[in-house]
Amino acid sequence: MSEGVRIDKWLWAARIFKTRNIAAEACKGGKVKMDEQAVKASREIKVGDVIAVQVNQLHKTVEVKAAVKNRVSAKMVEDVLIDRTPTEEYERYEMVKAAKTEFRGRGLGRPTKKERRLIDKLKND
Repeated sequence: MSEGVRIDKWLWAARIFKTRNIAAEACKGGKVKMDEQAVKASREIKVGDVIAVQVNQLHKTVEVKAAVKNRVSAKMVEDVLIDRTPTEEYERYEMVKAAKTEFRGRGLGRPTKKERRLIDKLKND
């Protein structure tokens, strides 16, 4: 395990992003921060660095435990990073995810105008 690794490569290797290209785009878009500052994809990271990452609607905070260059298996992710994300953030993310999904029973057809107004009211409040 080497000392410094590019942050986009590490985010991919630690399984925070599915591809290295997506990790690089997240860095470019300002969704990856260190010390409250957006970082470029080429930024070198070291053991002990704390990284704030926005993945979809989830704001994760992770600490680098090992600087790896190659993608690790899902079981070994805990050897690479320490998840510092508060549990409230995961709960908020689950609520946002649940609010976006609607369930309509099979065979009920499209909602009526009255039902649609009620759905819109529930979503906006």
